[in-house]
Amino acid sequence: MTTLLEKAFAQARKLPSKEQDTLGAIILDEITDADRWARTFAESQDKLAELADEALADLKAERTTPVKFPRRK
Repeated sequence: MTTLLEKAFAQARKLPSKEQDTLGAIILDEITDADRWARTFAESQDKLAELADEALADLKAERTTPVKFPRRK
């Protein structure tokens, strides 16, 4: 465990039980979401490649419209 995570858990131990449970649920949800995102992204590589090829073909065939974004200050 990293020093930062140990520090966070030390602080969490000082919280009331209900707040510890809430924090624990948040952490577990974040880990689950990150795992789900990584799995979904890994499983979508073929579709992403197909969409990229389609976009490049549209660009080459001049079937695209340039988007003009405002300049940042």
